[in-house]
Amino acid sequence: MSVPMLVSRASEPHRPDTIVRVGEQVTFGGDSVVLIAGPCSVEGRAMLLDVAHRVRAAGATMLRGGAFKPRTSPYAFQGLGRRALELLAEAREATGLPVVTEVLDVRTLPLIVRHADLLQVGARNMQNFALLAELGRVKKPVLLKRGMSATVAELLMAAEYVMANGNGQVILCERGIRTFETATRNTLDIGAIPVLKRETHLPVIVDPSHSTGKNEYIESVSRAAIAAGADGLIIEVHPHPDEALSDGAQSLKPEAFAEAVGNIKRVAAAVGRK
Repeated sequence: MSVPMLVSRASEPHRPDTIVRVGEQVTFGGDSVVLIAGPCSVEGRAMLLDVAHRVRAAGATMLRGGAFKPRTSPYAFQGLGRRALELLAEAREATGLPVVTEVLDVRTLPLIVRHADLLQVGARNMQNFALLAELGRVKKPVLLKRGMSATVAELLMAAEYVMANGNGQVILCERGIRTFETATRNTLDIGAIPVLKRETHLPVIVDPSHSTGKNEYIESVSRAAIAAGADGLIIEVHPHPDEALSDGAQSLKPEAFAEAVGNIKRVAAAVGRK
């Protein structure tokens, strides 16, 4: 007997798009494009609060920041952990921006749930099925990033793990996949956006920072993603990218982010989005 997939449009063809609500005012999947911005890692109080205020002024509707960082090298900066979560909560209080941060381990999930509004599953954990199942049991929305070598079908099945365990508030994120190309950090699968929109009712956003790995390409890729139908963007912003403790090369300065937002808004308006 075939079991209907909760993520699929095929199981319920006339089902409306899922609207995922984060905090009191942010919605994914409606007419508005959601802009998430902030540093790759929370490095300290002054920097985080500065970036939070500046991205909000530029038009961001959510703040991102890593507390626990999955790094390729065990000697690289791993994040400030609990202290970073406390600073994110302070930044939310100061700016009104809901916050998103990455969950790496079921052992730290209760701590992160207490501080974050949106729980991110990174590319490396997309098929961490124990973590996905546990996220299905919490009462917070989940941002699920596509694995670096995952197919669209595998991404959807990962989302199914969360939904099958009781949490229907899932947002999908295309963040580039690993290919033979080396001009960018990853290869953004722009075609995955309309494919996902056809196959699932869940919101879809794009990460132009991880897909390109180079800040000079972020605005162009962001505009393309919105034109292709993405419901939002998650962009890394740092006041001094050359001094960033992680992913500085793919971070925009706040003033560059503000300029990019103006151009992204024009594309959104052209395709009937706010």
